[in-house]
Amino acid sequence: MQKVTRLFDFPYYQLENFNLDNALVSKKNGEWIATSTREYLDKANALSRGLLRLGVQPNDKIAIISMNNRTEWNICDIGILQTGAQNVPIYPTISEDDYEYVLNHSEATYCFVSCSEVLEKVLSINSKLKNIKEVFSFDDLDSCKSWTTVLDKGADESNQPELEARKAAVLPGDLATLIYTSGTTGRPKGVMLSHDNIVSNVIASKERVPFEAGASALSFLPVCHIFERMILYLYQYCGINIYFAESLEKISENLKEVKPNVMTVVPRLLEKVYDSIITKGSALTGIKKNLFFWAVDLGLKFEPYGQNGWWYEKKLALARKLIFSKWKEGLGGNLDTMVCGSAALQQRLGRIFGAANIPVMEGYGLTETSPVISVNQVKGGGWRIGCVGRVLNDVEIKIASDGEILCKGPNIMLGYYKEPVKTAEVLKDGYFHTGDIGIIDADGFLKITDRKKEMFKTSGGKYVAPQLLENRFKQSRFIEQIMVVGEGEKMPAALIQPNFEFLYAWAERHNITVSENSDIVLNEKVLARFQEEVALANTDFAKWEKVKQFKLTPDVWTIDDGHLTPTMKLRRKIVKEKYMPLYNEIYARDKGY
Repeated sequence: MQKVTRLFDFPYYQLENFNLDNALVSKKNGEWIATSTREYLDKANALSRGLLRLGVQPNDKIAIISMNNRTEWNICDIGILQTGAQNVPIYPTISEDDYEYVLNHSEATYCFVSCSEVLEKVLSINSKLKNIKEVFSFDDLDSCKSWTTVLDKGADESNQPELEARKAAVLPGDLATLIYTSGTTGRPKGVMLSHDNIVSNVIASKERVPFEAGASALSFLPVCHIFERMILYLYQYCGINIYFAESLEKISENLKEVKPNVMTVVPRLLEKVYDSIITKGSALTGIKKNLFFWAVDLGLKFEPYGQNGWWYEKKLALARKLIFSKWKEGLGGNLDTMVCGSAALQQRLGRIFGAANIPVMEGYGLTETSPVISVNQVKGGGWRIGCVGRVLNDVEIKIASDGEILCKGPNIMLGYYKEPVKTAEVLKDGYFHTGDIGIIDADGFLKITDRKKEMFKTSGGKYVAPQLLENRFKQSRFIEQIMVVGEGEKMPAALIQPNFEFLYAWAERHNITVSENSDIVLNEKVLARFQEEVALANTDFAKWEKVKQFKLTPDVWTIDDGHLTPTMKLRRKIVKEKYMPLYNEIYARDKGY
């Protein structure tokens, strides 16, 4: 086979080079059901032929909305792309208004949904959808045609020559997908990515990953986002068996069943894993507890490549044998690499998991960059904690005079769909303006310092980088989420969502009796304890950066309620609007700092 140049070439490449029995594996009714590479392609071709018989034309848009990653998603993806149409993945938990906007703005003609929950949302806006001809479901539902009806339409192979002609007509530079960014403000934008955008990113990323053919991966980050989607193509390119987690709630169970060698993560997941482990360690007693926290303290000083010297490495070997081996066993026992993206990773997490012999390879990129710009790698001295690695070989970056990271390369998007003005705002002189502030050190490692648009200036004229503060504050076990505020104000302050599970356990130990979140966030002893955490975190920052006041919020910040984007980033404008009374209270009680 010739080299991979289009996204649907990946499974053919896998068939020729690896021909896996467990190419795609999903759990159904308590049983893991495997699809081989051959079956994957046979079904993708049947779906393509079925779509042709439905009248799908080149450049038609077909939406996929799934509550979880699953084999069917990938079959549909390849089946759609082979016809010359484009796949429009949609995040399942966005609002009905956003469903309506994305489906109409993309002019999607068909829609595949995963289950009744998604179907209900689509049906509720059905009268407002201008182009949708039919909806098909992966789950068997009485109220919707099954996706297998499309497969059945393609069972007759007589139109395979027509499909081959369609495939041959698809060029590497052609549009492959529209990915609507969740964004923190305004309507989502449709990022136009070509086959070559993503293929080039997969091939360049392969040089950085230690994947071995025949290894297993557990996939659970939303495949509707480019990070996980690109990784799935990369797994296929490397001959990796892909297992799809049932849900976020069942990750722990699925890890023990699948025993993966690799998985992708976001910082928030690692924070939760770490907090859970520390909670279990805190429940130990005597010498076991002392050993546990000796290992943790040691791990938090970890540096790659034995930089701490031979005596540290001796102690680390003992800690790995006595303590960290149990951490690894809890994650399946075979996990050798975690690839992390979406947001900044706290250095303590990079160190502790590195010490536990489960290195976290932090990378950086955006939907508009397909997505990887840079990534760490263990081999060749390419791993530096606190940085997002060296830039990919075929990608160029430069730092603008104001510190913004500018990027050029084959991975840069074609533009925003139907948005020439917004496209021109970010694509200038051949460079994509990322909106992130960063530096490149003497060894070529990229470090992200903040989001350009999120930095703010206090009324005293001092710049504050909120992400730096927030990442430090979230090291506290009391703090689940935090948003630093203060643009144009005399001082920085913070809105904090407590880690309620930990907070209630702490309150019980200290004989504080409260049953409602609305009560516990106002309790004087609780507020005093949070003040201690704030004061401790503040010691790492300059006087003008320190958080002078804070308010605790009584509810949990969630994607569904609009606090967070689907990739767990803060929707700053929405959070501020939701808690404007608390914000006003903070600054109305300004003590003159």
